[in-house]
Amino acid sequence: MGLIGRGNLGTYLLNKINKERLLPNTKITAILDEREKAGIELPPFAAEYGCTAYHDIDLFLHSDIDIVVECSNIESAKTYAVETVKQKDLLLISIGAFADPSFGNLVEQAAEASGRRIYLPSGAIGGLDVLKAATFAGSVESVTLTTRKPAHSLTAERMTAEQTLFEGSARDAIEQFPKNANVAIVLSLAGIGVEKTTVRIIADPAVSQNIHHIKAKGDFGEFDMTLKNNPSPDNPKTSHITGASILAALADLDSAVVVGS
Repeated sequence: MGLIGRGNLGTYLLNKINKERLLPNTKITAILDEREKAGIELPPFAAEYGCTAYHDIDLFLHSDIDIVVECSNIESAKTYAVETVKQKDLLLISIGAFADPSFGNLVEQAAEASGRRIYLPSGAIGGLDVLKAATFAGSVESVTLTTRKPAHSLTAERMTAEQTLFEGSARDAIEQFPKNANVAIVLSLAGIGVEKTTVRIIADPAVSQNIHHIKAKGDFGEFDMTLKNNPSPDNPKTSHITGASILAALADLDSAVVVGS
């Protein structure tokens, strides 16, 4: 398996997969990262986890890997995704890249032409299987996501009361809050799209969790779910469950029985 990005999520996966061997039949053998982080050069970092370091996408893709996991950022996803799916399956974490319809079309066409697959994990939310089924079976009238996070994770401004920082479409949410709206995009892809999905982002100094409240309504009935996720100890903008959702998605690839859709 190849890994694009070596930030908090990438390091989490390296520890769980290569050191703790949580997925017995899986190992990350190659890391691609064109940047050199201050004080942490890529080759020594890769060697610590038994990987080979790459700075060139072509050499990376021609290494002995069968699937690539992107856990960098939207810019990297847009830069590498199309070329990757021409040669390898891709598990994409920066789902916000799909807010750009031209990118979505390009990467989907590339995957169809090569016979490769693109996997988008659920990340910090649940209920995607219900929403997908409802959308497939009939009319979904509305989908609303209200995300409430600790104020300090969203703004440097000191707050004494909650403040709505954004209200609008999922497409606009990812443009204004690219590090906080992946949930909005994956919800949109499972449901009625980025233009019709309504998003509110609230900075709240009184909460310590990342809280996502999802409501959907249509011919199927009504759907109402609230998830209260503890933030990652290494990155408060990311929910602690996000890394585990990636591991679960990878585990399903080799599982004889897959629960949920």
